[in-house]
Amino acid sequence: YRCFCTAELLDQQRKAASAAGSAFRYDGRCRGLPAAESEARVGAGEPFTVRCAVPDGEVAWDDAVHGTISFQGRDLDDFIVLRTDGSAIYNLAVVSDDVAMAITHVIRGDDHISNTPKQILIYRALGAPLPVFAHVPMILGSDGKKLSKRHGATAVGDYQHEGIIPAAMRNFLALMGWSPGDDLEILPEEEMIRRFTLEAIQRKPAVFDTTKLEWMNGQYLSALPAAELEAPVRRELERLGVSPDQVSVHLSRLELGLDAGNLAPMIDAVKERSRTIGQLAEQIAIRIDASRIVPDPKAEALRQKLGDRFASNLALAVAELSAVAQAQWKGDHLIEVLKAAAERDGIKLGDLMQPVRVALTGTTVSEPVNDLLVVVGRQKSLDRLTRAAGR
Repeated sequence: YRCFCTAELLDQQRKAASAAGSAFRYDGRCRGLPAAESEARVGAGEPFTVRCAVPDGEVAWDDAVHGTISFQGRDLDDFIVLRTDGSAIYNLAVVSDDVAMAITHVIRGDDHISNTPKQILIYRALGAPLPVFAHVPMILGSDGKKLSKRHGATAVGDYQHEGIIPAAMRNFLALMGWSPGDDLEILPEEEMIRRFTLEAIQRKPAVFDTTKLEWMNGQYLSALPAAELEAPVRRELERLGVSPDQVSVHLSRLELGLDAGNLAPMIDAVKERSRTIGQLAEQIAIRIDASRIVPDPKAEALRQKLGDRFASNLALAVAELSAVAQAQWKGDHLIEVLKAAAERDGIKLGDLMQPVRVALTGTTVSEPVNDLLVVVGRQKSLDRLTRAAGR
């Protein structure tokens, strides 16, 4: 029905309701206007909106996520569907669009639940069949509040720049409020599609946990072939200031029979300890450029724990490794050399290996030391170990 109430009148009613401490409800005064009077006022050029007359009784639907949800008509206003300029209000616009497009399922955030009874009334008024409604839980930030810009990255491109790969992001987002069952977390896309049902969507809000996203991304990085990671790693290395020439020179000096376009051995060496492309590239950059080594707290703690033995053990490693020719600079041989030296001098193997690891990377965690020595290269490894022992 046409409503001729002016904005000024409605504003007065809102203020009166507020002063009385009650919620504003349109009083429906235009609902009973005789048709002739309504037509005459239109003919006189009087502006009007169009409202939906809300009947008494229950408005309910079987939500695919929440089950039965119901509202009482008496709790709903006779809401506007057309503005005075003839443009459609949101609820009429989405219903008419969905009817025209033969939409069968409306899946949206549960912050839209309050719109649904109004939309159901419009479907009924239009004589259109109702779609299946599924209201999914909101995604919250780690502070329990609705996810927004204040929580960090907000665009897919931002996560790409942070080193998150597409497959990991898809997997992570699929589990936002949905469970595949069997305590599964890492699923191929085809398996997610096969297992998905609306009934398995959880009712409680999901939390966007960036730590979990990075963990999941790390699982995908570990499983991907190095060849698929080479292009994004090279882009990230350039962003870090490692030029393609530096990469090429380093690979050629490893003498592993690699051309300048093959980072695979270095990627394979570090990817299991990386959670993002950025972390992976940072580790490779350290193996190429010693100036990037910054000892972390655990490395400093190891230096203090071993005291003078830190330098003496490094000196022993330099002496033993210097005798290994480039042709023998291979992982299997290097580990045997270090094991034999530790056993001969009565040193715990870990007390020999960890100083080597710290001298080469600045950290106490890396790929096996023998593999680390290979990807850093013979001369660079000996140089780093010698400098560290001298310090």
